[in-house]
Amino acid sequence: MTPLEELQEHLRRWTRGLSDPAQELERCARLGIALLPRSSERYPELLRSIPGAPRVLYVRGVLPLLRPALAIVGARAPSLYGRRMARSLAEECAGAGIAVVSGLARGIDGEAHGAAVRKGGATWAVLGSALDRIYPAEHERLARAIVDSGGALVSEVPLGVGPQPGFFPARNRIISGLAMGTIVVEGKMKSGSLITAKCALEQGREVFAVPGPADSELSEAPNSLLRDGAGLVSRLSDILGAFPALDASLLELPNKESGAADGFTLEQKKILELLGSQPLGLEELMRETGWDLPRLLQDLTYMEGRGLLRTLPGQHYARI
Repeated sequence: MTPLEELQEHLRRWTRGLSDPAQELERCARLGIALLPRSSERYPELLRSIPGAPRVLYVRGVLPLLRPALAIVGARAPSLYGRRMARSLAEECAGAGIAVVSGLARGIDGEAHGAAVRKGGATWAVLGSALDRIYPAEHERLARAIVDSGGALVSEVPLGVGPQPGFFPARNRIISGLAMGTIVVEGKMKSGSLITAKCALEQGREVFAVPGPADSELSEAPNSLLRDGAGLVSRLSDILGAFPALDASLLELPNKESGAADGFTLEQKKILELLGSQPLGLEELMRETGWDLPRLLQDLTYMEGRGLLRTLPGQHYARI
């Protein structure tokens, strides 16, 4: 299926054929919005790997292919404690070079996005409406700040389509799909954050939760996740053990001019050996290493950031 056919099928599903692909492309160009069909090389690989990945993504801003990301989600009417924890975790992520993914909703989402922006980090907001119909309207300024600071607004909803209740649960799979793990800060038992956590588990991603007071309704969602085996988190260091490549990237390691891969994990050394003679694609690397995509991308992200690898067209990687 060609990119235009993918867009046509996407519009047929969302608007019952009322939108014209050529007009949609023109409007996107006018608004500075990129259209990424699932077949595009610029489509995020972590998201493409999930069941039911969006056929088309609308993106305003910068959505790097290999930037590590964590989702921070929670209640729309959080406590002061919840707001403080969301800000603290987002600031730590920003300081570590980890993008913060959330849903631009009131409450925890807004706190996480805002903290990442103020810290100078990247944050990606996944909307349950079109990118020209920012919801909630009170977050229009925040949405502009996200883009201006090097982040991105993301949606699968065609232009001109406003928010509808059914869009938000579907949006949650994109939030978790863009991230290596999801952190739930606060929420009641019927909270949308539990839907995001469920999506993350179904996608094979890590789930974490911030513990809360036992007598608070807002603690129901995170505390139930903790009872079911989610990782407990109060600071970023609590979860880095689940992502060895990220953990290593925050340490002071020898630079590539000093010698070789001393200080790198055995897995990272194996990738360097595989890429020693010729570039390889993601599928070849997965086959040769036997690792799943999230794990492989963690190491590729780290090594590219260290200047050891470079990305080539077609999602291939070469040793420098």
